[in-house]
Amino acid sequence: MSASQYQVNFTDPATPRSVLEYALERKTVLNALFAGEQLLDDPLDAHEYLYKAAEFHGEQTTRDCPVCESQKLVELRYVYGKELGPYTGRIKPAAEINEMAYRFGNLKVFLVEVCTACRWNFLIRSYQVGDGVTRRALRRSRDWLD
Repeated sequence: MSASQYQVNFTDPATPRSVLEYALERKTVLNALFAGEQLLDDPLDAHEYLYKAAEFHGEQTTRDCPVCESQKLVELRYVYGKELGPYTGRIKPAAEINEMAYRFGNLKVFLVEVCTACRWNFLIRSYQVGDGVTRRALRRSRDWLD
């Protein structure tokens, strides 16, 4: 059996696995920011698309922004996977990701926190969901131009 034919069934596909927490890196960046150190990437300079996505598609949290402390943070979940085909890299709410975990074999989720007031943004977690069964990638829907 080749590696591409190897299939795994997980007991609960919606349970996150291969979880990476970025809490220590986040704390380091915040400490450096408050100390006035020069950072390679500006965590207060959210790309316009990220900022707009947070404004219109983000899920409100109960956590205050660690920088401005005047606004609640918003979370965005970006989903990637070969099985999603042209639909990979889209923002999905947590409930929809749980549903997708039962329909797809392996999805990678990136959870980003954003403050819409001061534009603080940081990748706080990444993980995988899915049942481990490889499926054919989704095709792009045809439109009238095709």
